[in-house]
Amino acid sequence: MSSVTVTTINRLDNWLMQISPPENTVGFRRFCWEFWFFGLKQARACLFVALFFAAVLLVPRSGIIGLPRYDVLLILALIIQVWMVWSKLETVDELKAICLFHLVGFALEVFKTSGAIQSWSYPDFAYSKVFGVPLFAGFMYAAVGSYIIQSWRLMQQRVAHHPPYWMAVLVAVLIYANFFTHHYIGDYRWYIAAATLGLYARTVVYFTPLDRERSMPLLLGFILVGFFIWLAENISTFMGLWSYPNQLGAWSAVHLGKWSSWSMLVIMTFTIVAQLKYVKQRIDVPR
Repeated sequence: MSSVTVTTINRLDNWLMQISPPENTVGFRRFCWEFWFFGLKQARACLFVALFFAAVLLVPRSGIIGLPRYDVLLILALIIQVWMVWSKLETVDELKAICLFHLVGFALEVFKTSGAIQSWSYPDFAYSKVFGVPLFAGFMYAAVGSYIIQSWRLMQQRVAHHPPYWMAVLVAVLIYANFFTHHYIGDYRWYIAAATLGLYARTVVYFTPLDRERSMPLLLGFILVGFFIWLAENISTFMGLWSYPNQLGAWSAVHLGKWSSWSMLVIMTFTIVAQLKYVKQRIDVPR
């Protein structure tokens, strides 16, 4: 993408972060202004997600000029990621966090699609498949990290009453481990969810949709983001990007229980992103 596009996006970001409503805007009218700009900032934060998702929708299942669809998606995802860093829409440190989540997500994909588990599968051929998983799959997880990073900046977020980092990391590790171990020793997600509820019960995220700071429980944010990922998963499986066992004969909606899984993964992503230095400076951690 050209430097003109980068300049346009930078100008858009500056405008979104500096705009103010007309004077004496109150009541329902102010709500509408703030809701509108909240939506605009969220849409802008989804830049990586939107570009990647557009590729998913536009690249035909037969591929392009003889190159399989999964390979085309990998190339496009790499181009988008390189462009995000080149244009300084993401920093190198942010890229490191995103790459870590990419690796964590890919490892989970390999396990879940293995012969002994087969929670879901990627039915199409690709040159870039490793252990049965196309390499582009990790970018679906990385996209969540990109969204959180972009939203944090655009919404000028800060977090109050964040739990001690070692506790947050421990919960994130338990969440990740449970995705593997529940196939062997039982699913403990609801016990982990209860611990997470207690850990983040007092945690509040402050954000600025327009010119005034608003707040909401951080737990609610985890749940909402998880819901929208679940919706995107329904669209992706409908497009045949991957399939659950009950979707092999004919497509059906992804089980609602996956919403909780995605919300858990959002908590993991947040924990990774929260280690970035600029985020740490905006978090109030109890001593």
